[in-house]
Amino acid sequence: MIQSATSMTKSPHVGVGLTRPSREDRYHVQVLDRALAILDVLSETSGQFSPAEIAGRLSLRKSTLHRLLMVLQQHRFIRRHPVHGKYGLGMRLFELGSSAAAQVNLRGLAEPFLVRLVQETNETAHLAVLSGTEMLSITNVESPKKVRTPTTVGGRTPIHCTAVGKAVLAYFSAAELEALLARLPLQRFTRRTLGTRRAVRAELLRVRARGYALDNEEIEEGLRCVGAPVRDNTSRVIAAMSIAGPVFRMTNERLPALARAVMDAARDLSLDLGYTEERRRVNGEGATVR
Repeated sequence: MIQSATSMTKSPHVGVGLTRPSREDRYHVQVLDRALAILDVLSETSGQFSPAEIAGRLSLRKSTLHRLLMVLQQHRFIRRHPVHGKYGLGMRLFELGSSAAAQVNLRGLAEPFLVRLVQETNETAHLAVLSGTEMLSITNVESPKKVRTPTTVGGRTPIHCTAVGKAVLAYFSAAELEALLARLPLQRFTRRTLGTRRAVRAELLRVRARGYALDNEEIEEGLRCVGAPVRDNTSRVIAAMSIAGPVFRMTNERLPALARAVMDAARDLSLDLGYTEERRRVNGEGATVR
């Protein structure tokens, strides 16, 4: 498989604190460059090229090209015509493009509801989507309070110990959940972080029963978050909305009202995306604040 070049090796020939890419890293970057170059070639007007034509355009050896084509085809970035054997772009690129476009639209639709949440709760409001085994923040609105949680659009957070992560995970199918848990590093950040798969499963059952997820100082001491799922017109959970603030403001006494505000905002955004209350009742999902 093509791997990302993230590891760096220190060199005695560079300044203190600086790093130089290792030989292996440079190889991985070169592989990635070549794979992207193949996609660029296939994006041209005709969109159908034989391996020889691709190799000629990119000056690649046939053995190298063959390995790259196999990986790209395996991941559906390209497809091979069953008759003439030429290659064209695959559906995975369409799926990624559609997902990116949907996220851009989702941000714009979500912002009024995030603003409403901040006005109702005085806490920072977030919208995040699943990205691999992490949650990716795509938009947020900060609290007007001087003491507030820092916000970073594009920031990534763990999925097993955040309110947005649990709000998405809770609606995975059993098979999807087990597949993700099998490759999920359950890193502990505080003494409250869920550290076993059994604990995560039990917590997700509670999320489904009450309709909202809670991060009770699991990723950072003194920080509490409440999240709820956002659905599209097919009833699929595509994102999660949350508020985050210090424990001294987000007290146990305020929690029911805060959870209701988050669930209402997430539900209203879902309705804007085409989700219906009828689907919600058919799915038999709870929304009882506890």
